[in-house]
Amino acid sequence: MSIEFEKWIGKQESCREIISSSHVKKIALSLNAPIPQEGEALPFLWQWAFFINPLPLNELGTDGHPKRGGFLPPADNRNRMWAGGRLSFIKPLIIGQEGMRVSTIQAIKEKEGSTGKLLFVTVLHEYSQHGELCIREEQDIVYREPSPPKLIGTEIAPSSKWSEDIEPSSTMLFRYSAVTFNGHRIHYDYPYSTQQEGYPGLVVHGPMIATYVLDAFVKANRDKKVKSFKFKGLRPLICPKPFKVEGTFNDDGKTAQCWAQQDGTLAQLAEVSFE
Repeated sequence: MSIEFEKWIGKQESCREIISSSHVKKIALSLNAPIPQEGEALPFLWQWAFFINPLPLNELGTDGHPKRGGFLPPADNRNRMWAGGRLSFIKPLIIGQEGMRVSTIQAIKEKEGSTGKLLFVTVLHEYSQHGELCIREEQDIVYREPSPPKLIGTEIAPSSKWSEDIEPSSTMLFRYSAVTFNGHRIHYDYPYSTQQEGYPGLVVHGPMIATYVLDAFVKANRDKKVKSFKFKGLRPLICPKPFKVEGTFNDDGKTAQCWAQQDGTLAQLAEVSFE
């Protein structure tokens, strides 16, 4: 790691916010999900629509993300991707109550990939309420030099025990961008996505795919208590082509393999641990 990046290790930012029932309703309608009520547990992964430090327009880059070199290290002229993460669910966040996120940059590594240099940034997010830790998340962010995105799946999807069809639309993507305050233009700006980043259409959000993947597990296994979730993106999904979120149990009886697939090949792979 270069000296340029060393000073970002350990850097922190925090955000306090009330988990308002009005915003929860907007998330639910964006995901076509039931609307939870005040006092109930916030559904898994919906914390991504809260605890956001917004910036003015003049502090955004051309891609719609915050300009580099603030909380996250500089990575100019590279495309940013949310590559995956690992989450531990300790206790639920409660709707209608104030919570807090504290984020710390844990690691920065630069590697040489087949398409050029890749910068890997690992950020620890800790979500709490009333001074008690509720969710611990390690988020993997990758910055890659501009290159054609990988669009064809190479890993065959396994046989599934449960399966759900998802039909993404430009309205769905716009709404999810809005409720998560995600300005990345690949999700709602067709000319930018196709002409600047080389995708054949609008890109489905990786976090939204993960939310559907975990939700499919929960709906299919209501007797199981989710303890942790880890996921990684394998390739993008392009709107409006439908995809499936599926899963099956592992032999250990404590974990399940889950995934998003399209045309029989994997786009996102995940694992849920439960009790």
